[in-house]
Amino acid sequence: MNEVMTESESLLRYQVAAVSLLLNAEDILGYSGHISTRLPGGDTFLIQPVDQSRAQLRPEHLLVCDMNGKSLDKSNSARPPSEVYIHSEIYKARPDVNAIAHYHHDLTTTFSLVEGAQLVPIKNHAVRWESGIPTHADPSHVSSPELGRSLAETLGPHQATLIRAHGQVVVAENLPALLSDCVHFVENAEALYRAAVLGKVIPLSAKEMDAFRHDFRRDSHARKLWLYYVGKGLDAGTLPREWEEVLLS
Repeated sequence: MNEVMTESESLLRYQVAAVSLLLNAEDILGYSGHISTRLPGGDTFLIQPVDQSRAQLRPEHLLVCDMNGKSLDKSNSARPPSEVYIHSEIYKARPDVNAIAHYHHDLTTTFSLVEGAQLVPIKNHAVRWESGIPTHADPSHVSSPELGRSLAETLGPHQATLIRAHGQVVVAENLPALLSDCVHFVENAEALYRAAVLGKVIPLSAKEMDAFRHDFRRDSHARKLWLYYVGKGLDAGTLPREWEEVLLS
């Protein structure tokens, strides 16, 4: 890593690597997909190289990219993922977003494949997506700025989108919150799928979501899940033990 790297960038590198490894261990982020985070200053972001294993990612592997999706790391010949434009175009369109996950969870993707099927909040933490979860109609790899802008338009002001026959994009204000949201997004999809097998699904009502939101503290909940999953990852060897002080300080 760069010797003049700021302390904040160093922490973000560890967090991106940790979120990637933890979501991989939970079978959410598989052999493809990527996690990114906006760097301080707002006009660059961290993302893993295209060929780096999601199960072996380390902080030093990450690339710094500009908002055109180009790597700024002149000492590293690695390339960003082909779908880097998911990240660059959403960051440009959404200044409130500081962390993005793109992954390909099969069961969740199922909701983009069936006419009339809609992924709606049925579990309490899915209140995060009460504004809606749009489906991006184009299943292509988001391999150009134009395709990235189209996806960002589909996402709009929402906090997640499905890409038809392809995968998911989840956005958040920081990496611990992103980890929490990715877990809950998949939990909600799995619960909805199972409930639909039993009978008519009863989504959360507006009144129920309002009541839950009244008592919900997003920051403390994200911290709770961060401590749980990082601790679990450290104990299982998913995360190197030497990362503990950085991630849990």
